[in-house]
Amino acid sequence: MKFLSYILSSIYMPIFGLLLVIFHPIQWIFLKIGGNKGHNLSVNALQYSLMSCHHILGIRYKLRNDHKLDLDKPLIIVSNHQSMNDIPPLIWLFRKHSPKFISKKELGKGIPSISFNLRNGGAALIDRKNQKQAIAEIIRFAKSIHKNNYAAVIFPEGTRSKTGIPRAFKTKGLEVLFKYIPNAQIVPVTINNSWKTTKYGKFPCGLGAEITIDTHQPILLSEYPKAKYDELIAHLEKIVTSNIIVN
Repeated sequence: MKFLSYILSSIYMPIFGLLLVIFHPIQWIFLKIGGNKGHNLSVNALQYSLMSCHHILGIRYKLRNDHKLDLDKPLIIVSNHQSMNDIPPLIWLFRKHSPKFISKKELGKGIPSISFNLRNGGAALIDRKNQKQAIAEIIRFAKSIHKNNYAAVIFPEGTRSKTGIPRAFKTKGLEVLFKYIPNAQIVPVTINNSWKTTKYGKFPCGLGAEITIDTHQPILLSEYPKAKYDELIAHLEKIVTSNIIVN
């Protein structure tokens, strides 16, 4: 299987890279002509293309959301994180809400399409070694989410789980989002099997993974007083992690 993954990955990687290169100027054009709405259209098209490209590796997706989410309220999407392949299906699943990410600043440069989107699409680019900068950037990000009724995506584990086993949630980022997006709908999300796509490292890619993204019952932040935010975060962590299947 690993030998086959070398062959298929050698086909997949150039196509993946080509898509990023092609969509970089497309994003620029759509942003200049259509503003944020136009840019979002190009970003969504990129995610669909990247997901389709994964068929070369036998990767399949099951994206499930049985809950009605209000388009007139911002979202805080709270999810576990297993690989960079979590990103395209999350953007596609919540595309009507224009999802924005909290990301490390290093990703904001040097990667075609991805860096452009992070810099121009409303993401928060934080310096993990500079807490003051990180908090200020998340505050700016949260205010933008609140103003525009976008979706803020946060991975409270802080980094990817390379084996699927969840890490403990860090609370600071969530607390800042709660403070500055008081009318948010909080959406717990569980991702399974994404880690299998990178089980060999960056190359070759893992084959045949069925990545599932399950949306759980939304929670209105307004129903929780500030004094109970710790309780809310613990509740969210339990919902997200109790649905993770490691095999």
